[in-house]
Formats: sequence, structure tokens, C-alpha cells
Amino acid sequence: MLSAEVDRYIALRRTLGYKLVKTERHLRAFTRHMDASGETHIRSTVLLDWVTAVGRTRDARTERMRAVGGFARFLQAEDARHEVPPTDIYSLPSHRPAPYIYTPDEIARILDAAGRLGRLGPNPLRPDLYVTLFGLIAATGLRISEAIALRLDDVRPDGVLHIRATKFCKSRLVPLHATVIDALGRYLAKRKRVAGSCDYVFPSVELRQLCPTTVNYTFRCLLERADIAPDRARRPRVHDLRHTFATRALEQCGASRGEVARHFVALSTYLGHVNIQHTYWYLQATPQMMTDIAAAAEMLVGSAAA
Repeated sequence: MLSAEVDRYIALRRTLGYKLVKTERHLRAFTRHMDASGETHIRSTVLLDWVTAVGRTRDARTERMRAVGGFARFLQAEDARHEVPPTDIYSLPSHRPAPYIYTPDEIARILDAAGRLGRLGPNPLRPDLYVTLFGLIAATGLRISEAIALRLDDVRPDGVLHIRATKFCKSRLVPLHATVIDALGRYLAKRKRVAGSCDYVFPSVELRQLCPTTVNYTFRCLLERADIAPDRARRPRVHDLRHTFATRALEQCGASRGEVARHFVALSTYLGHVNIQHTYWYLQATPQMMTDIAAAAEMLVGSAAA
């Protein structure tokens, strides 16, 4: 029965930090189909028939092909009778969209607009909350999910945030700049007077964790009030504050190979990337740094030729 192999595969991958919620659901459904069909080994034709029947869209089919493809590679390592199917049959070439990099002035305007938010009756903390929330993301590169999940105990007295078991089940420590420590301290003093027993750093009106949808909607309203990129087809996002942080951090490192390598490792750890390849992507989004590195490379080649 392949269901037992799914248990083993999922358990192994989760020890490596992967959550695999959708993957497990797809694999359970596929192995039920295999058992009903009397199949004992994965075959590409059987998989394609199943994917075509249950996947209504190209993306849904691609997702299922990739889920089973990884499982098939795992099984084939022990039993060559399992076929590893092609996983890109339904996928189209994709390009990661370029992030919107905010200027310092734009970030200041966003925070100023947040400070002018109306104090709703049940939430007098609203302007201070959003100024601090968006300011913290801009200053640290936190994911929005990490920021809204912060609890009071995660703000350590030594000026460090404890980011607990977030994406890829990884935890990390994020040191804060002195100015961020001061701003967060002022906010927490105000928050203490109105948040009651709720231990979330950024509580909702109901004194629970903020809803990401609410945060994103508020941010879009602030972009309009601050007149940020009004004519841009793809609107900037909260997550672009993280991209901006990473890009500015890279721009501050030198162009030498050693300096760049050290910055990449430090930045990858600080951002909580499970793979440094995710950090390398920011190099492509940093035109000035690419120009500096290219110029340094030309000088190196020129000196060697001479």
C-alpha cells in the first residue's frame, strides 16, 4: 500500500522543515486512486489520467504533478519500478515579478499616512499600531506573517526579536537597530494601557492576532493616501517593504567577492531564508550593485590582461 510510503515520505520531509499541507492532501488522493485501480507502482500514464480528471486548471494540474513527482523520485531511489513523471507538462514559463523598491521618502509618507488613520471607537491604538507594524517590517525585513504573530515574550530585553517557527518551521533571532528599539518601546508603552490581557504585540480589535487581509487592505489605503505609484499596473505590497530592506542592505556592501559573500550569508540568515538561492534573487533586483560588481570585474580582468 502506497499510503504507508506517503507517511514515510511526509515525515522525512517535515524533519527538514517543510510543511507540505497541500502536498500531503494531493498524495493521499493520488494513492487512494492508485489503490482503487490496483496499481502498486507509480506510472506516468496513470498519473496523467488522474491529474487530467481532478485538476480543473493548468495551475492545479501542475501542482499535483510536482507533488507526485517528488514522491516518485523518493520511491524510485529504493525501487526502480516506480516511474518519475515529467512535472512541467502543464506549467508555463514563469518569471518572478520585479519587486517595488520604496524610496526612503515613500516609506516616510506611508508611515505619516498611518499616523493619521482614524482612531476607531473600539481600537484607539490603530494609528500607533500600523505606524509601528509597517515601520518594523521596513526596518527589519520581517514577513507580514512573522510580524503579526509576534507576542510580548518575543520582544527580548536585549533589543532582539525572537521569530518563532514561521515559514519552513525555522526560528531565528533578529537584532534591532537602536532607533527601532526606541520606537517599539514607545509603542508598547501605549499598547499596555489598552490591550488588556492580549499578548500579541499587534492585537486586533477583538484582542486576537491581526488578520493578514485586514493588514493588506489597510496598507493599500495608505498607498492611496500617500500617493505611492498610483499609475502602476501591479500595485506595491506590504511584502515589498521586505524586498526594499534586502535590496538596501545589499547596496551597502562592497563590490569585492568576499564582502558580497559575507553579506549574502548574513542577510540570508537575518531574513530567515531556508536556501541562500532565495537571497541571490535580490542581487538581480539591485541594479546599482550589479553595475558596481560588473565594473569591479572589468577592472580585475583588465589588470590581469596587462
